[in-house]
Amino acid sequence: MIETTLKKIGLSDKEIKVYLAAIKSGPSPVRKLAELSEINRGTTYDILRSLIQLGLISYYHKDRHQYFIAENPDKIKDALHEKMSQLEKTQDEIDNILPELKSIYNKTGSKPVVKYYEGDGGIKTILQDVILSCTKGSKEYMVYSSTTIKKYLYQAYANYSEDRIKSKIKVATISIGPGGETKGLDERKWLSKKESAPSYTLIYENKVAMISIDDEHKPHGVIIEDKNLFQTQKMIFHALWKQIKN
Repeated sequence: MIETTLKKIGLSDKEIKVYLAAIKSGPSPVRKLAELSEINRGTTYDILRSLIQLGLISYYHKDRHQYFIAENPDKIKDALHEKMSQLEKTQDEIDNILPELKSIYNKTGSKPVVKYYEGDGGIKTILQDVILSCTKGSKEYMVYSSTTIKKYLYQAYANYSEDRIKSKIKVATISIGPGGETKGLDERKWLSKKESAPSYTLIYENKVAMISIDDEHKPHGVIIEDKNLFQTQKMIFHALWKQIKN
């Protein structure tokens, strides 16, 4: 309990060991505190200097020897206030540098970002990203649905459609292959009801995700985050959507 609480004010494991050794032993030379805390003497001395800065340890000289003594435990509150003050100062510093960091980030944002995913967990991550991104964005996306691949999606994320509907996200689907039905907040057209596509494609919020299966029938996918690719795929999808009459 004591160690856990002391960690919360920012003390390291070694700092806690030295501090508790000082409380238990009373005024002690660095050699004794190093033995009690089972930390080498040089490191113990550095830790004591750190604890002195926090106000938890003080020292005095006697007979040409230096003795370290733990301050009253009430000083822990002072150390906590000091940490809080430092955090507030750091927050102000972060606020000051954020505009510059965002400027750097936006400059690199024009470069495509590609992320790969494997297995049911990876496919679920892709689908979760669709919901999260659309919830924060336009609340709609587009899909090229494949009968061959679709079952792997629901195997990975059985409640996907329900969660999409709860999030009030619309979807326009061009199905490639037989089957498929509307479930709510969705429209569906069929490019083909015979031949199925070997991949499943989602177009959403400046991203394009593609899911397929390997030779061992294991699902894998990729998310490409690129505004230009997204815009191109969106244009092609809408042009094709208008041409399909069913």
